[in-house]
Amino acid sequence: MHTPVMLQEAVDFLVTDSAGCYVDGTFGRGGHTRAILARLAPAARLLAIDHDPEAIAAGHPRLVIEHASFEELGSLLERHDMAGRVHGLLLDLGVSSPQLDDPGRGFSFLHDGPLDMRMNPGRGISAAQWLARARAEDIAQVLREYGEERFARRMAAAIVRERAVEPIETTARLAQIVAAANPAWEKGKHPATRAFQAIRIYINGELDALASVLRQALAALLPGGRLVVISFHSLEDRIVKRFMRDHSRAAQQPGLPAFLQPQLKRLGKALRPGAEELERNPRARSAVLRVAEKLAVAGAVADVR
Repeated sequence: MHTPVMLQEAVDFLVTDSAGCYVDGTFGRGGHTRAILARLAPAARLLAIDHDPEAIAAGHPRLVIEHASFEELGSLLERHDMAGRVHGLLLDLGVSSPQLDDPGRGFSFLHDGPLDMRMNPGRGISAAQWLARARAEDIAQVLREYGEERFARRMAAAIVRERAVEPIETTARLAQIVAAANPAWEKGKHPATRAFQAIRIYINGELDALASVLRQALAALLPGGRLVVISFHSLEDRIVKRFMRDHSRAAQQPGLPAFLQPQLKRLGKALRPGAEELERNPRARSAVLRVAEKLAVAGAVADVR
């Protein structure tokens, strides 16, 4: 069962107008979406997006659901006549509990299954296919850049060596290879944690997709609209933090053109789950919630039809 993280905090920040337009860019199993719907009046609009077909199958009849990546935010909003009219955009990043707990998806080293790792199994290549042909230096770069793995070169060399003996097609085999190549296990953390995270992020292009949807969020939101992002590891949070910081810096000179004026205002500091939530849901321990509000730019006219 999937337990939505920081549910109350996210929805409290997100919903400012019960009759407004909202987007849940990472529908998952609909936990945040159902809580948003409970706050909305009948005239409100809610668009949910997810590129996992199993997530879409768990949808709700009261909203519009698109089977797509949130990278397609701009075109989806155009299709539904919501461009520039969004009161709130929620992004709950990472993988959901059902994805992690399903051995067939290949996300977790805790369950043996086919080494897939794709959020959308119908798009792109699987982790097994990539590992079967990638060069050792490319594997090491992915482990180092996306997993911050200090033993990236050792692990990459072991993967290339072992795949010559037998194809690496299951999560258990990859976890075993990576663990054997890790000479210093971190206390309380499986030695394959960083490697699995890195490969998953690379296979799904997660960081590039995040940077893309954040840029599109500026055009999607109307003045006063809010961007609410829940991230689960430092690479994601760093991108979100920098984006909000860079677009909320106040102009130091009067009379600058609109495109040089700050476009966002950060609301409060980063939030983390409380002790009660962590007791209920240990998987929330790395979550960070950040919120920014779009500013009205002097001289600009907003379309709020």
